[in-house]
Amino acid sequence: MTEKATTNFSKYIKWFWGIILGGFLFVCLLFLLASWGVFGALPTFEELENPKSDLATEVISSDGKTLGKYYIKANRTPIKYKDLPENLIKALVATEDERFYEHSGIDFKGTARAVVKLGAGGGASTITQQLAKNLFNKGGASNKLIRLVQKLKEWVVAVKLERQYTKEEIMTMYLNTQGFLFNATGIRSASRIYFGKEPKELDLQESAILVAMLKNPRQYNPHRKISQEKSLQRRNVVFAQMAKNGLLTQKEKDSLQKLPLKINFTPESHNDGLATYFREHLRNVLKEWVEKNPKPNGEEYNIYRDGLKVYTTIDSRMQQYAEEAVKEHMANLQSFFDKEQKSNKTAPFYDIDKEEINRTLRRAKQNSDRYKQMKAEGKSEKEIDKVFNTATDMRIFTWKGDRDTVMTPYDSIRYYKQFLRSGLVSIEPQTGHVKAWVGGVNNKYFKYDAVEQQKRQVGSTFKPFVYATAINQLKMSPCYKLPNTPYTIPKEKYGMPKDWTPENAMSKYGGEMTLKEALAGSINVITAQLIDKVSPINVVRLAESAGIQSKIEPNPSIALGAVELSLMEMVSAYSTFANKGLRVSPLMITRIEDKNGTVLAEFVPQTKEVLSEESAYVILDLMKGVTQSGSGARLRSSYTSSGDAVTGFPYQFTNPIAGKTGTTQNQSDGWFMGVVPNLATGVWTGGEDRATHFAGIRYGQGATMSLPTWALYMKKCYEDKTLNVSQENFEKPEKISINLDCSKQEGEAEEGEDKEDTPDDTDF
Repeated sequence: MTEKATTNFSKYIKWFWGIILGGFLFVCLLFLLASWGVFGALPTFEELENPKSDLATEVISSDGKTLGKYYIKANRTPIKYKDLPENLIKALVATEDERFYEHSGIDFKGTARAVVKLGAGGGASTITQQLAKNLFNKGGASNKLIRLVQKLKEWVVAVKLERQYTKEEIMTMYLNTQGFLFNATGIRSASRIYFGKEPKELDLQESAILVAMLKNPRQYNPHRKISQEKSLQRRNVVFAQMAKNGLLTQKEKDSLQKLPLKINFTPESHNDGLATYFREHLRNVLKEWVEKNPKPNGEEYNIYRDGLKVYTTIDSRMQQYAEEAVKEHMANLQSFFDKEQKSNKTAPFYDIDKEEINRTLRRAKQNSDRYKQMKAEGKSEKEIDKVFNTATDMRIFTWKGDRDTVMTPYDSIRYYKQFLRSGLVSIEPQTGHVKAWVGGVNNKYFKYDAVEQQKRQVGSTFKPFVYATAINQLKMSPCYKLPNTPYTIPKEKYGMPKDWTPENAMSKYGGEMTLKEALAGSINVITAQLIDKVSPINVVRLAESAGIQSKIEPNPSIALGAVELSLMEMVSAYSTFANKGLRVSPLMITRIEDKNGTVLAEFVPQTKEVLSEESAYVILDLMKGVTQSGSGARLRSSYTSSGDAVTGFPYQFTNPIAGKTGTTQNQSDGWFMGVVPNLATGVWTGGEDRATHFAGIRYGQGATMSLPTWALYMKKCYEDKTLNVSQENFEKPEKISINLDCSKQEGEAEEGEDKEDTPDDTDF
C-alpha cells in the first residue's frame, strides 16, 4: 500500500469515527435538551409519583364482586402486581420487551436493530417507554419531526420511571393504563369484558389474546368479526415468542396454536351487567354524598375520575337470582297479555277512550329524550311531529332478544306501552341491608325504576298495618271474631264527602270470621271494621313509624290500600314485622374508600322501635295464614293448577312464610310481599299506565302477576346453600299473652285462591 493510500484510508477512518461519535453526541445532546424541557415540559417528580389518570369508581357487592363502574371515558380500575397471573407476565415480556429485566428504560440493542433494519425487525419501544406514552404523551402525531420529539421525551420519562419504580410496578402500571376498546381501559376491565373473569383467573390462551391486542387493540380485537382472523394470528405470534424465549416447549407451542380463538364477551356499560337500576339510583346517592363530603383540600370528589370504591349491601348471587326470576316470569306473563290484546281494539289500554289514549301517548312523546333534545335545539312542534312520524331504523326490545326494525318514533312509544313492567327488592330485616334490587325488566329500554322512583296503589298489601295497629293497641288475638257483613262508616266521623261502605271483592257475606281467616281471605268489610276501631290516624302513625315516608291521608279507605307507595317503602316496613317490631332503615352502602384504600365514610342504619315483639310475632302469624289457606296458598302447591298456568310451575314450599297479596282496581297493580325470618321481599307488577292491565282477575291479580316472581327468586336462593336464607319458623317471644290457637274457635277457612280485593279509589 502506498503512503498516499495509507493516508486516505486513515482519513476515511477518522471521518467514520467522527460521524459515529458526532451522531452519538448529537443524540446525547437531543436527549439532554429533552431532559431540560427544551422540547416541551416534562412531568415533575410529583407527577411521576402520582400520575394523573382517570380512574372509574367501582361498585362492589357484599360478596366481593364488581357490580359495575362509573366512568365517562376510561373504564379503568387498577390492580396490583400480585393480581396478575404469571402466564400473562411471561407472555407480555416475551412479546413486547424481551430484555425488560435487563435495560433501564431504553433497549439500545433493540433500537440499533430497528435503525439498521428500518423497523423491519420490529419496533424498539420498551414496556417502560409505552408506559411513558400512556401516562404523559397521549396521542400520536402525523408529523415525523413532532413524533421524533415525542419519542425523545418518552425516552427521558422512561429513564425517570425506571429510577422511580420497580420493574413489577412499571409492568403493572403499563397494563393498568393500556386501552383495549369496548370501554375496557386497563387489564382488569379487559379481562372482565373479553372473558368475564378477574385477571388472576386468566388462562394462558386468554392472556395471549390480551397481549396480542397490545400492538393494536382494533386490528387484533377478538370481538370484532372483521379482525378475528388477525387476532388469532397475533395470538399465535405470542405463543411463538414465548417458545423462542424458552417459556414454552415446541410441542406446547404447536398444541396451543391449534386452539380456536376464545372469547366470552361481557360488555360493561351503564346498561349492562348486574343491578343496573340499583347502580343508577346509587349514582344519584353518591352525587349527593360528594357535595357534602369534600376532599381534605376542599375539592369535590369526582365519581367518574377519582377511582372510589363503593362497598354495597347487594349480594351478587341474590341479585342474579332476582333478575333471572323477574325475566323468567315476565317473559311468560307477557305472552299471556299479548294473546289477550289481540281481541282488544284499544290495545294495550282498557277503560279509556280514544281522546285519553292520544293524550297518554302525547305525554309520553313529550317526556322522551328525543323530544326534549329537539325542543332544546329550538325546533317547532311541526318539525318535531314530522320527525316523530317519519319511519327510521331502530333497535327495539323483545323478550326474544333485541331486534332491528323500521318504525316511526311515535309508533315505538305505543309499542313500548304494551309491555308489562315489574320490580323486586329484597331486604335483610335485622340489618336493613338491601340484598337485591330489580327496578325493571331491562334498563336499556325501560329506565323508570319500579323500586324507588315509582309509587303505585298498594291494594291489600296495606292491610297488615291495619291489623298490626289493632293487635298492638287493643291486644286482639288472631282468633278474635268479627261479623262478615256489610259495614258503613258515616261521613261525619272522619270528615268524608260521603258515607263509606266497602264491599268484599270475591267473598260472600255471612257469619263471623276470625282475624286470621279474614286476612287470609282478604275480607274488606272486616278490615273496615278494624280501622274504624283503631282510627285511620293511628294506622298512619304506625305505617310511618315502620318506614312509610310518603304522605298518607288518614281516610278509612287506606284500609283497602287506596294509597300510593313505593316498593322500597313497603318492603322496608314489612321488614319491621320480621325484626321483632324494630325498624332498621334500608342500607345500601357500608363504606366508601378512595383509590388508595383509605376509608372515607362508613354507614350504619337507623333503628326505631315500632311494635312490641309480641305484636310483631302475632302479625307474622296472621300473615302465615295467607300462604296456608289464602291467596298465597299456591306457594304450597305440588301441582299445576289453572291459576298457575302463567308459569306452569308447582312451587311446593313447605317452610313458614308470612305473606300478603294485593290487587288494585281494574287489576292495574299486582303485589306480593313475602317474609321469612331473615329476608323480606316484595314484588310489584303492572303496566306503565294504569289503563294497561289484564281484563280479568285470573291473570290480573297479585297472586298471578307477582307471586310467581317471588317464588322463583326464593327457590333459587334456597338452592344456593351459601346464602343461608332461613327456612325456619319465626322466633317466638318467651312470653306471649295473646292467644294464637284458634282450633276450638275457628271454622273451616274458605279457599283463598282468587280472593283479591280491588279497592275503589273513586269512593272519595
